[in-house]
Amino acid sequence: MNKKLLYQIGSILLICAFFLSLNGGMYLIFTRRLSNNFSSAAQAKMIDVSKYLPHEEDSELPTIAADLPLKGDLPVLDGAAALLPVYAAIIHNVYPEGSVSYEGGVFSDDNFYGENFAPDSKMQYKNTVRGFEAVVNGETDLFFSAAPSAEQRQYAKDRGVELVYVPVGLEAFVFFVNEQNPVNGLTVEQIRDIYQGKCTNWSVVGGVNRPINPVSRLRGSGSQSAMDAFIGSYDPANKSPFALFGASIGFSFRYYMDGIVGNQAVKMLELNGVYPSEENIQNGSYPFIAEFYAVYRADSQNENIPLLINWILSPEGQRLIEECGYVAIKDGEQK
Repeated sequence: MNKKLLYQIGSILLICAFFLSLNGGMYLIFTRRLSNNFSSAAQAKMIDVSKYLPHEEDSELPTIAADLPLKGDLPVLDGAAALLPVYAAIIHNVYPEGSVSYEGGVFSDDNFYGENFAPDSKMQYKNTVRGFEAVVNGETDLFFSAAPSAEQRQYAKDRGVELVYVPVGLEAFVFFVNEQNPVNGLTVEQIRDIYQGKCTNWSVVGGVNRPINPVSRLRGSGSQSAMDAFIGSYDPANKSPFALFGASIGFSFRYYMDGIVGNQAVKMLELNGVYPSEENIQNGSYPFIAEFYAVYRADSQNENIPLLINWILSPEGQRLIEECGYVAIKDGEQK
């Protein structure tokens, strides 16, 4: 074998070794780390609105024998994505058929932000940010949401609008991780440390040696407002630049995560050793329980609004709340 051939073979082997080393390094630095990254699982998913359409045969909304057939000036209902099943079920059970109408007369799959609902429809779906503004501006009569953010309260105040907040149900605020994450629970202080940038590695809280990627939500959304109230002021963008290569943690409301989205790739965490089950929400042992509200303008002249509120707080209405997958509230008080 001549020297030229040996040189060529040696060059080929060196090139192969170089690329093997490069691929190995890329795997160790990026692929192996990102294999435990579940940012996509921690992001909010769009609701399939078609499953929650009132008076449709294939609707997943519960049906009860409601003793409140509303007539006359029917209030327009809207709400947060997490509470879509609640206000849709109210329309399904106490509004007459034909009260929900669609653009073009037919509902289509492209309904990420309520585009399919006609202007005269008594059901709308603008989600939290746009929907809250709609009730302040008088476009929506009754809005279902978690507690508003300080900015949303200021929006109403700046326009001289007084809003009434009536608690109508309970829900747990939950934190979730990838199902393969060995961490099954955190304390309230650990959650605060993670989102305030004081705890940046899962190994500190009993997990693997991976950076923590704390995922936040859109400002003004119901879940982000609840998170702000839970841990205090913090900057969602202020996290380690290495967080991308770690494993994420996200937050949401229990039923939105477990019942609506139903993402099997993630698991909800215990908080202070208590799992966010319906029983632990009702008995108050879970540390982070949030009321959700029916919100309306104090100057509303629609006589059906107090009738509807009283019915929602009645045993019949609270049973509907429970059949929607949420937890009933014992006493509704206006705030």
